[in-house]
Order: sequence, then structure tokens, then C-alpha cells
Amino acid sequence: MSHVLLIRLAAPLQSWGVASRFWRRDTHSRPTKSGVIGLCAAALGLPREAPSDDPGDPPGPDPLAELAPLRFGVRADHPGKPVRDYHTVGAGRYPLRPRDLATDHRRAAAALAVGEEADDLAQGGEPSPHLVRPFGRKELAGWYGAPKRIAADPLSGTLVSAEVRRKALITERWYLADATFLVGLEGEDKDRALLERIGHALEHPRRLLWLGRKSCPPSGQLALGVWPGRLREVFRAVALLPAFYEAPPRRLDPRPWAWIESGRPLPGTGPVMDQPVGFHAMGPQHRARWETRERVDINPNARDWNIIP
Repeated sequence: MSHVLLIRLAAPLQSWGVASRFWRRDTHSRPTKSGVIGLCAAALGLPREAPSDDPGDPPGPDPLAELAPLRFGVRADHPGKPVRDYHTVGAGRYPLRPRDLATDHRRAAAALAVGEEADDLAQGGEPSPHLVRPFGRKELAGWYGAPKRIAADPLSGTLVSAEVRRKALITERWYLADATFLVGLEGEDKDRALLERIGHALEHPRRLLWLGRKSCPPSGQLALGVWPGRLREVFRAVALLPAFYEAPPRRLDPRPWAWIESGRPLPGTGPVMDQPVGFHAMGPQHRARWETRERVDINPNARDWNIIP
């Protein structure tokens, strides 16, 4: 017998990238399997890569070995609307925090040079004409964004860049605003304990959770319990989720769209390149999976939800 973990994804903003590049970060019209599996992996505290005690040792077990095989489905109860954020990078005068200057490897190297020169001066050496100061008073030519002559503002004391040598880059970020989705992860009877563990982790996460990007934290309750049945059956058996905002009435077909994963390519299915293979630090890896798109006829006797919005 199959079981389905239902997950509520609602927030003022969501963003589920498909083919994003630096200058244009897009969003899918719905959550992707890769994004949801990554959300669950973060909640469980799983590592990005298989752990290994020694570089020469074979890698440990795949962190996604249990999560990736789960069948994925999503019902768009309130699809939201796409919004575009005008975004610039670099240029201008903007505040810099001391800890920001110490976290980048180039900035850390500059701070280390200060310590080495201080040791020379303590031993009676002559000060260098290129004496550097840590935490913002060093001109760091290797920075991306090119802030130069970083110094404390005489009035506020905030570290600011007094000179910029490169023009700002104009980029765009796309989001879904005021959307609410019902996501299902389906497993066999042997996977019920795993689904319950995922549901508990989503309400008590070991790492921060976000809906596609760090600027999009989820709102309210996520885990809605483990239900018996298959994805299509469970989507029909449960009522629409309440809207994150005052949603207008559906003008055309009141039935929501759903996208349900298929184990193999069948007539009416289409490929989607979001099956997670690995979330390595050097870049995630994906392969194709198959899914079908259909309207969901919700049971008119389905009970309303009693959840934390």
C-alpha cells in the first residue's frame, strides 16, 4: 500500500529556478522536485555530499538515496502571480560589516597580512609604506563588485566604499507572489517511517528552510500528515488549502491543476529536468523524470483544513 506525505508551501514570495543564470534568475510556475527534495534534506540536516573520513577512502552513502526515489506531485491550489525584481550588483556606496571583510578568502588574506606586519613591527622592523589595516581600511582590488577605499563614515562610523571602478550590473529576479501549493511525496508501505520522519523534520528543521531562495522563507505549517493512497487519490480526497491572501474567486474552471510524477514515459507524460542526483557545493546535478498534468476533481465532502497559516 502506498502512503503520501502532504506538504504545504505558502509564502509571500517563492522562486523555483529551472534554467537560471547570473543575469536572469527565473522561476517555474510551481515547485520543482529538486527544490522540494532539497528542502526536506535541509530539514533532516543531510550533508551535501557523501561523507568520507579520508580523501583516499571511497565515499560514504548517498545522502539522497532515500529521498530521491519518492514519487513527487504538486497541486496548484493558488498559483500566485509572477513578479519581476529589478536588481543591481556592484557600484554605489554601500555599508560593509567587519565580519563580511573577514569571510572572503581575499579579504581574509589581507587581514592575515596585517598580523604578519604587526609581528615584524613588534620585533623592531620598519613599517612598510604599504601598511594595510584590517576590517575595511584595505583597498581590495580583487573584489567582485569593486568597492574601493573602504573606510568608516565620519558621522555614523559605518564602513562604506568611497570609490567604485566598475559599473553596476543590471539583473532581474523572478518570483511567484502569494502562491499556495500542496506537494505530495509518495512512497511504498516500507517508506511510511521515512515520510513521518520528513514531516517531523519540516516542523523541527535542523537547518534554515526556504522556498527556492534564501529570501523566501515558508509561512506557517508545512507538514500536513501522512495519508494512505496514491498521489492522485490523495489530491482528490483533500480540500483546497486556504489562500495566503484574499484570493479572488476562480472565474473559469474551479478545479486546480496538478502535476504528478510517472515512473516511466507513458502517453500524455512529458519530461522535466529536475530529478535530483546530487547537491554538490560545486553545483547541483539533475536528470530527467516524467510527469503528467491534469485537473483535479476534489471530493465535495472533503473537510476544510485546520492549519496554522
